Amino acid sequence: MSLIKTENLEKSRASIEFSIEKAALEAEIVKVYKQQIGKMNIPGFRKGKAPLAMVRKLYGQGVFTDEALNNLLPDAYEEAIKESGLAVISRPEFDIVSMDEGDVVVLKAVFDVKPEAVVKEYKGLKAEKEVTEVTDEMVENDIKAAQKRAAREIEVTDRAAEMDDTADIDFEGFVDGVAFEGGKGEHHKLKLGSGQFIPGFEEQIVGKNIGEEFDVNVTFPEEYGAKELAGKPAVFKCKLHALTKEELPELDDEFAKDQSFDNMEAYRADVRAKLVERYEKAADQVVENRILDALVANMEVEIPESMFVNEVENELREYDMQLRSNGLDLNTYFKYTGQNLDQLRENFRPRAERSVKVRLALEAVVKAEGIAATEEEIEAEYKRMAEMYSMEIDKVKAAIASEDLAADLNVQAALKLVKENAEITVKKAEDAE
Repeated sequence: MSLIKTENLEKSRASIEFSIEKAALEAEIVKVYKQQIGKMNIPGFRKGKAPLAMVRKLYGQGVFTDEALNNLLPDAYEEAIKESGLAVISRPEFDIVSMDEGDVVVLKAVFDVKPEAVVKEYKGLKAEKEVTEVTDEMVENDIKAAQKRAAREIEVTDRAAEMDDTADIDFEGFVDGVAFEGGKGEHHKLKLGSGQFIPGFEEQIVGKNIGEEFDVNVTFPEEYGAKELAGKPAVFKCKLHALTKEELPELDDEFAKDQSFDNMEAYRADVRAKLVERYEKAADQVVENRILDALVANMEVEIPESMFVNEVENELREYDMQLRSNGLDLNTYFKYTGQNLDQLRENFRPRAERSVKVRLALEAVVKAEGIAATEEEIEAEYKRMAEMYSMEIDKVKAAIASEDLAADLNVQAALKLVKENAEITVKKAEDAE
């Protein structure tokens, strides 16, 4: 088994011709014959006892050839690809070049290969950085959010329901006098004004007293998820069991101590510092994306479709893993979103295309700059990953090949170089959340 020749084709495609020795093929044919003969009925012979020559005479010389060739093909192809040094990124298409000449069978494989990009300019790329000034109002809003998280629920017994109360209710919905599926609940906690229920529902609980039974009349939105209910009027039979309201803590030094600070002044200073850091990181991420967009715009490369398809599938696998880590899966996701696998692939496509282009552009910088991770850097990264995932370093090394880790480190170094050599203009953000 050996490589005969390689050939570069158009649009990032290539082919190889490689051989399988006929002696190896004949040995494999004998193996297949021994596996299959027990299932064959040959006139004049007991089942499983007919010699290979007789089977060939009856069924033809190539009776076991295709299966034997398919058995040998994967190893022969893999060996030839390693010898060629080509970076294959798609499934190969195989063809037989010759079987009747010489001592070898010659095969051909055609496939997509990873393209080599060229980036015309990667230093001096221009990008704007929008800096958000942290205001006193932003600091107070953050503190108020913490105050709300620290609120406690107080039972209400001396008045009717008001907006912002949490109502403990029973309800059952009817359309045309018939109860519908999913329209019933007992002791449901509903925050009035939250918009959790159908528009108009929560407002009709306001003014009702504990223990009161009443009807809520609403109309389902035209775009409602359950099509059999969309646009239809409904009546909900309700009963109010209890009311609670939020009691916010005072924003004083005691509150600051609950947040692990000596006083409100120290707490406000820490909130401000964290907001500054948060907005700075967000601005840096935007700048990085703009620099990468500029880098990709300067790239010359012909990317095969298979590369984008592969990346979309990678995105799908990662998303499925994320869902499973939260006790879900893709089928559950499709059930609740109304999407299907093709639509999800379409959603992932733009991000996948960008990922492929960015990676190719940065790899072009790696090549242009001669960037190569050292053994010390690779070992340090293994150690960092082992600590991050609480794994033994040998298990990390078994899971991630050193050449793959080195390639990632090289790309990170290229990104750092491009960012350090970019021309960044800083301006004040006009609008900030």
